[in-house]
Amino acid sequence: MSGGVRGVGVLPVEVTGFVGRRGEVRQVRQLLSGGRLVTLTGAGGIGKTRLALRSAAEVGRAFPDGVCLVELAALSEGRLLAQTVVDAVGLREQSSLAPLEILRGYLAERKVLLVLDNCEHLIDACGALVSALLQACPGLNVLATSRQVLGVAGESVVPVPPLALPAPDCAPQAAAQSEAVSLFMQRAASARAGFAVSEDRMGVVAEICRRLDGIPLAIELAAARVRALSVEEILHRLDDRFALLTGGSRAALPRQRTLRAAIDWSYGMCSEPERLLWERLSVFSGSWDLEAAKAVCCGEGIERGAVFDLVAGLVDKSVVGCEESGGRMRYRLLETLRQYGQDLLAASGRQPALRRRHRDWYQHLVKQGETDWFGPDDLDWLAWLRVERPNLRAALEYSLDEPGQATAAMEMAGCLWAPWYSVGTWSEARGWLERALALEVEDSPERAKALWVLGWFAYRQKGDMTEALRLLVESREAAERIGDRSALAWATQFTASVTLGTGDIEGGLALATEGLQRQRALGDYGGMVVSLIILAVALSLLGDPRGLEYGEEAVALCEEKGSIWGKSWALWAVGLEMIRRGNTRRATTLLREGLRLGRTVGDYLACVHCAEPLVWIAAQEGEHEQAARLLGAVKVITAPPDQNLSASILEGPLFAEHVRCEASVRGALGEAAFQAAFASGAELSVEDAYAFALGEKAPAAGPGPVASAAQEAVPLTRREREVAALIAQGLSNKQIATKLVISPRTAEGHVEHILVKLGFTSRAQIAAWTTQQPH
Repeated sequence: MSGGVRGVGVLPVEVTGFVGRRGEVRQVRQLLSGGRLVTLTGAGGIGKTRLALRSAAEVGRAFPDGVCLVELAALSEGRLLAQTVVDAVGLREQSSLAPLEILRGYLAERKVLLVLDNCEHLIDACGALVSALLQACPGLNVLATSRQVLGVAGESVVPVPPLALPAPDCAPQAAAQSEAVSLFMQRAASARAGFAVSEDRMGVVAEICRRLDGIPLAIELAAARVRALSVEEILHRLDDRFALLTGGSRAALPRQRTLRAAIDWSYGMCSEPERLLWERLSVFSGSWDLEAAKAVCCGEGIERGAVFDLVAGLVDKSVVGCEESGGRMRYRLLETLRQYGQDLLAASGRQPALRRRHRDWYQHLVKQGETDWFGPDDLDWLAWLRVERPNLRAALEYSLDEPGQATAAMEMAGCLWAPWYSVGTWSEARGWLERALALEVEDSPERAKALWVLGWFAYRQKGDMTEALRLLVESREAAERIGDRSALAWATQFTASVTLGTGDIEGGLALATEGLQRQRALGDYGGMVVSLIILAVALSLLGDPRGLEYGEEAVALCEEKGSIWGKSWALWAVGLEMIRRGNTRRATTLLREGLRLGRTVGDYLACVHCAEPLVWIAAQEGEHEQAARLLGAVKVITAPPDQNLSASILEGPLFAEHVRCEASVRGALGEAAFQAAFASGAELSVEDAYAFALGEKAPAAGPGPVASAAQEAVPLTRREREVAALIAQGLSNKQIATKLVISPRTAEGHVEHILVKLGFTSRAQIAAWTTQQPH
């Protein structure tokens, strides 16, 4: 036998256009040029075969003896695999040799690319054959597609992602250029001559693609429905996507003709425990971690100790996706696979029990998180809220939908007040609280707390002081009736803040003093810090020098407990008092450090509060152009984008100072110059706006970290310098804790503060900086 592979030239011709995937094709080409086995993995219908064929076609010239496609979908017997490859290559058995030996002999001295499509149901046989051929045939390369990795030495795995989706808020033209929408539009135009979508309806197509997770098969099946349905009708029917998305090409494999058939194929590959876990994992919204899966899904056929292996099996079979977040793996089902699991879970009759277990788990985490929120874990608490928001919403929705569970919803929503407040999700918070309070009218600790939280958000979001005071008073009265000292303390101190906002400084001061006394009696350090800050600001507004005492106590308490979130606010309060005393240099240092800390924890509200007084300082010092630019930068920092700086963000007297300062700067510069300077700040990116407010300059080129002016202006405390010196000696946090006789958490908090103050991102930078300091 001589000449090229008989299968050369039989790669299927693309009947429909190939959309997107430029990066993936480039990656496959690079891997094939440097390695010998590349496996494309992914869920059913994700486009593995199309990507493999396009990639094979593009690298064909690198294989002078040919490219051969071996389609395995119809093969059910692993023992016939080698023979199937022999047939695909175009060889005839002309001896008594086994098919594997025929392949070894023929491919041994040839430069060939073998494309094995759909290996997952023959995974063991494919792995063994590929391993044997690669060892015997040095010129052979293999490109495989599979929902599961082959597990062969030297295998390069390329997970095939869904098609790129348009951003939720992008313009219609940008949406049309995204991969997913481009595919829908192309296939829809093929299905119905003259099909077109106006710009104002492009958002509907984009939402269809998002709802279908960017899965090419699902998008193509949806696009085919334009023969009989409008895009709006298609979107509406996606609640029952498996009934809608049928009628694929007759030339396609049976399992590629409907969305359900494609997923049925994946389901059939799973073991019985994996199928059971798939069903139960569908109760999660968004992503989850391993501990959540164990807590919610184990029992009745799934042992707790087996959960990890079962999750790993679903990951290997491309059912579950995973990604690292904050040093931990998080897992996710594509929404289409999740709905498939939900249908099975509902049919099994176990869905109500699983939803209850899911709610119970997140209720437990929320209660635990609030207990730990004031301290070294506040950064993790805020980050956790962001990543778990879909699950928290699902848990709250269950509690409000299920009769008799409104108290649980009130408890969860009440416990989430601090992270909700920090990240600015005020409308959502108020919505959950209002629904829960309407369902449960009996006095309880949960209701008393929900009332003060809702009152606080009513004030901060809407500036509705009347409604806020009504709710806060109702909370205090309920707390007094049931003897809830905690709710009474928090309601009192927030009533103080609202009272300050009305301009009644004396009344606010009296309530703030009472709130602090109550928090001290409880030993609630987080509550004490909030009260101290409110009291410090009230005294500063009255011109009372005791404001500094309370502000510095708040800073010290935050440093002792390791709370970055609390310290950002405490520094703001002390910064305001420094401005009142005319010490603008010290005020600038404190406010910038507060801004830096606020950004570290993602508390945009703290950032706005710390950045705004920097405008006042510039104006006081006659730097009117700088003040106008800073006003523009503060507008950028004020996020989310639909929130404008107003009395609902800066409390009454502080907002009045904002208005007075802006008018002063406008008058000094003139309207045209003011608008020009303001625009130069408002046009900055978020990164640049923060850098401008922080007074930072780009680091000088050269080896090692170079301290900026901002770093030099922010001195470390004595304890932080001790910690920095120990870092320079190479000690770990645990070793530092032992050396200084402090807890490891406290040591971690000191290290975090040092990183934030110096603007560094690694311990190595701290060590290098320490060696440059005078001793």
